[in-house]
Amino acid sequence: MKFILGSGSPRRRDLLAQIGVVADDIRPPEIDETPLKGELPRPYCTRMARDKARAVVAGADDIVLTADTTVALGRRILGKPETAAEAATFLLMLSGRRHRVITAVAVRRGERLWVRDVVTAVRMKRLSDEELNAYLASNDWQGKAGGYGIQGPAGALIPWIEGSFTAVVGLPLSETAGLLQAAGYPLWKDTP
Repeated sequence: MKFILGSGSPRRRDLLAQIGVVADDIRPPEIDETPLKGELPRPYCTRMARDKARAVVAGADDIVLTADTTVALGRRILGKPETAAEAATFLLMLSGRRHRVITAVAVRRGERLWVRDVVTAVRMKRLSDEELNAYLASNDWQGKAGGYGIQGPAGALIPWIEGSFTAVVGLPLSETAGLLQAAGYPLWKDTP
């Protein structure tokens, strides 16, 4: 049995390491992440995690873990911005408002698939021009859903969350541990 992480995210690797899980292999899948017409954020996020898990090539007894994090402002999905201008648009939309961060996790072993999603409410402070421009200049927005990462400099812009901090970072650890155990991963077996 091999444990395969279907994600290139260093944040997900770091979070898994917190619970003593190290991937035997890392195989980020290539899938189309375009939302379907009229698709709502939570079903979209769950579909992405499920599709990623199915796209990873693995042996019959291997365990594959994939995840997707989506930032939702109402019914709108804020993906990973392509440019600083798009990141600025996202951040201005979120400024002074509450939004949801949805992270779905999928674990596959053979033909079995387990999926959980976690929704966390997040409030971003009202951003000044100086804060917005400094954050954009940091380039920390790159590759992050909604244009920010709570674990980096943007943490100073988030005064309040209700839910799972690790889910906002990219992998809800409690739910992930439960899915890995359901799939037969020997979590906690080597700890004293």
